[in-house]
Amino acid sequence: MPDFYQHDLVTTIHDLRTGQLDRLEEMLRSATKQSKIGLVLPVTASDMRAEPFDVIVRELIEADYIDTIIVSLGVAPERSDYEATLAKVAPLGSRARVLWTDGPEVQSLYGELNEAGIAVDTPGKGRSVWTAFGYLLADPDIDTFVLHDCDIVDYDRTLLARLCMPMAHPALDFEFCKAYYARVTDRMHGRVVRLLVTPLVRALRQTFPASEFVQFVSSFRYPLSGEFSLTRNLARTNRIPCDWGLEVGTLAEVYRNTSLKRVCQTDLCRLYEHKHQEMSLENKNSGLIRMATDILTTFYRTLASQGVQMSDASFISLRASYLRTAQDCIRQYAADALINDLKYDRHSEESTIDAFAECVTMSAEVFKSDPSGTDAIPNWTRVRAAFPKFTDRLRDAAGS
Repeated sequence: MPDFYQHDLVTTIHDLRTGQLDRLEEMLRSATKQSKIGLVLPVTASDMRAEPFDVIVRELIEADYIDTIIVSLGVAPERSDYEATLAKVAPLGSRARVLWTDGPEVQSLYGELNEAGIAVDTPGKGRSVWTAFGYLLADPDIDTFVLHDCDIVDYDRTLLARLCMPMAHPALDFEFCKAYYARVTDRMHGRVVRLLVTPLVRALRQTFPASEFVQFVSSFRYPLSGEFSLTRNLARTNRIPCDWGLEVGTLAEVYRNTSLKRVCQTDLCRLYEHKHQEMSLENKNSGLIRMATDILTTFYRTLASQGVQMSDASFISLRASYLRTAQDCIRQYAADALINDLKYDRHSEESTIDAFAECVTMSAEVFKSDPSGTDAIPNWTRVRAAFPKFTDRLRDAAGS
């Protein structure tokens, strides 16, 4: 929404409703004559066959400032999935390549890394993104890496242009840009951000007030957005988590590897809509409960890696602070929904924060039993040190 508010640590690029798509794309075409952009589209077989992916492909035909488009296809065990994806992206021409992460060529490459002690055996969005970054790193002319999800219902090229511009324009010097937006239809969505992450970060600031990382995360308006852009250097040096902690883990790596003044967030000027996860209160290993648990343990492990001491008393205080803060948030969301004529089920929201409060405690037990957890995928600096030609072989696997 239009405003001028700037957070302490992260530059915010607002949508003031004055920028025009044709002007943005004209500037991007000029900028990318010297600095090329690679776009990563992580997609599953089911999302590839859904209508939003068709819309995305149609819009990308006109985004001629994008040099390379990597469709990283995962959760796609059948060759027919790969062939269907090739057919769908054919209108994009030679700019587009499909990396079939379940295919025999890529799986063989994963096997070599696993045998060498470089663990890449956990499938998921994280590995798909990491693999696509490796493909792009083999091209020395690509300076900006951009990523967005493929289940965006109301996608158009404005989203992509606003995500690329902070990184590509020569007058700017950002190294990482994260998107934010309002997930609204006839009601508010984004329950994990609204009801878990936002009050959790506020509670973490109270419990661990000396943590600059917590303050850093609190500067982002939508910390779990799946849309971001970054420099070639960060794509090479950042490690990528495999689980639902991907977005928080990415912020932790950005915090570790670059100057905070070179981080920004951009408003994608939309009421953003994509598919929703089930709450699955009865199943702790799926849906939003699994997502919440992974996010929480990622927070705990990141703080521990930065030397923050976490005791049983800390977790008791954190849960109490989270509950109180989340209840305050519900009162705020209810007022927002009423004034904006949105449906709002306050009882359901209260039940959700009760479930998330259980996750705060449950994740603490997971953390205490395994403070390090599953390692993130090693960064590409390490892989290329061990296998100097690996990214070239990855390009061969995608048929380039």
